[in-house]
Amino acid sequence: MTPVLKYDRGTLVMYEVPSVVSHLFTWDARSQLYRARGQLYREVSELLRGHLVVYRDEAALFQKLELTFAREITPYLHQREALQVWKAAGRQGLVVLPTGAGKTLVAQLAMAATPRSTLICVPTIDLLHQWYSGLLAAFPDANIGLLGGGSRDETPVLVSTYDSAAIHAEELANRYGLLICDEAHHLPSDFTRVIAEMSLAPYRLGLTATPKRSDGRETHLDTLLGPVVYQKQPGDLKGLALSDYREVQILVRLSPAEQAHYDELIATRNAFLARMNIQLGSLDGWKQFVMQSGTLEGRRAMLAHREARTLAYGTEGKLRVLEEVLANHPQERTLIFTDDNETVYRISREFLIPAITHQTPVKERHTLLQAFRDGRYRTLVTSRVLNEGVDVPEASVAVVLSGTATEREHIQRLGRILRKVTGKQATLYEVVTEGTSEERVSKQRKGQWTPRVQAGPVWESVNAPD
Repeated sequence: MTPVLKYDRGTLVMYEVPSVVSHLFTWDARSQLYRARGQLYREVSELLRGHLVVYRDEAALFQKLELTFAREITPYLHQREALQVWKAAGRQGLVVLPTGAGKTLVAQLAMAATPRSTLICVPTIDLLHQWYSGLLAAFPDANIGLLGGGSRDETPVLVSTYDSAAIHAEELANRYGLLICDEAHHLPSDFTRVIAEMSLAPYRLGLTATPKRSDGRETHLDTLLGPVVYQKQPGDLKGLALSDYREVQILVRLSPAEQAHYDELIATRNAFLARMNIQLGSLDGWKQFVMQSGTLEGRRAMLAHREARTLAYGTEGKLRVLEEVLANHPQERTLIFTDDNETVYRISREFLIPAITHQTPVKERHTLLQAFRDGRYRTLVTSRVLNEGVDVPEASVAVVLSGTATEREHIQRLGRILRKVTGKQATLYEVVTEGTSEERVSKQRKGQWTPRVQAGPVWESVNAPD
């Protein structure tokens, strides 16, 4: 009897398993059949065909598409290279490019080169709409739909939020041959990783400015999507695909009174951490600190930590620096980033600058961004809401007053001022309080992450694209 490969609730199932793939399946006594993760579909298929095993594939429902790329645009060299390397790696893997370097176009080129039913996952509703508009312009004849934000389409090309794709992972898993994950660092979380684990998609493309995660799970992307196959840093594209730019770090000092209070707060925190043998630099250190904050002493230490952090982030010296930077760039569009909403609103009040935080209603935010785009507002101040997933109008100056800890956040904020404009000189000011933990984490962030690059076999099948 010819073995049959079927799909069931995010898994591959077979009643009779050929020996060449038996190590990939597990016996399910309840169902009286063998199961394997949907993600193993490509490996199972390659082994069966490679050993000339005759079988019937009833698992995959991928569609072959007719995609006509309608955009009249010449890709940059790095975009052509990224596509070429991804294809050579078997159409699996992660492409790491800075914000503003055209990751979306790389994905559209990958879709044109891999014309199969495609699921695209994005982290926010803003990105959902941006991708949808971009795909309509790139592939006007394609049937493109949305999942999330009140939409639930069933189309050969589907753009979904991560949350919606995870909720419907079982029903999506065998319908899409190409899986594209924008801001792919979101994928390894406990809730969203099922999108890739259940998916049968033999072709996978991840896009991100930096894969790094605070929990170290960026290594999981190797198995969920494939390893890093192409990477460029902002400096690699400076003056080419991105505007020329410079980074300026400005150190400010706490006043004597602020410094004395800061030292007292840090001493209170560190004494508690030492007693409890907690190291904040370790992977679980912060979690342990939060758990201990339920005790009286732990709460006192946590409050001291937060007050010290607020003091370093919001020292008066930073506001004097901001005033000087704004005076030095009177005609340039400027974005001011802080780590917390309290500082955003303080700057908004004292400098009469429009503010955007997560509390800003959607319509008001769109109005403010449009006014910034039109030039009616020259400056905006925000916390983290513009880091990712928002189409921010072109600016040439960014001032980071606080929030310098992560490489991703830094690259995202830098990317907000790097969109290519002839003759543009962009400047990123990073204002750091000297002698505090803020200075330490800023130095730690500047260490380079080295990706592990490997090329896999090219996927060959009757469904393989040219």
